[in-house]
Amino acid sequence: MDKVEAVARGIVQEGGLAEAAAVDALDREAIEHHMEQAVSRSGRIDISFNAIGIRGDLQGVPLLEMAPEDFVLPVLTGVRTHFLTATAAARYMVRQQSGVILTLSTSAASLSGRDRRYHLTGGFSTACLAIEGFTRSLAGEVGTQGVRVVCLRSDAIPETWDDQQAPARTYMTDGTALGRLPTLREVADAAVLMASDRASAMTGAIANLTCGSVMD
Repeated sequence: MDKVEAVARGIVQEGGLAEAAAVDALDREAIEHHMEQAVSRSGRIDISFNAIGIRGDLQGVPLLEMAPEDFVLPVLTGVRTHFLTATAAARYMVRQQSGVILTLSTSAASLSGRDRRYHLTGGFSTACLAIEGFTRSLAGEVGTQGVRVVCLRSDAIPETWDDQQAPARTYMTDGTALGRLPTLREVADAAVLMASDRASAMTGAIANLTCGSVMD
């Protein structure tokens, strides 16, 4: 929350308007209450972006050895939070006949066989695939009502790692076409583009931000 508040302060210092709030993104009532407050202050919701991390800490265990609850947990958390936030925002956007919803996936949704052997993604890969499928389904339902839905598929962002993950970082960097992994700024810039009118013809799309670790 401190980091979010720091960003909000920076926007205000530059002359913009920003507010930060702590909301449980797995709690439907909390999300809808937050949406109501946002609309009461601003009058509308133009962009919704769920950038909450999916439970990836359960990776590294072979599926044959994984407990069912550990496999399902990333799917339940990742899909639930995207469903709750996206549909809550979409209800307002449909009424105003405009808006953009951004979801967040990772390269785990489309790994090569070599990478699946290395990463042992457990339920994390399944969660990312489910979010991308949800993105397309929602886009199909709300598109004619002026609402676009786009998923950002990023690879691992090194700024979020610690030194203990150096071997994995080297392995993943070597597997990209650009010879590097995406930065947080690049993902943010892509989000701005996808939410802008410059991408107004895009919906139901998966934006590839993997630096070429995935090509499809």
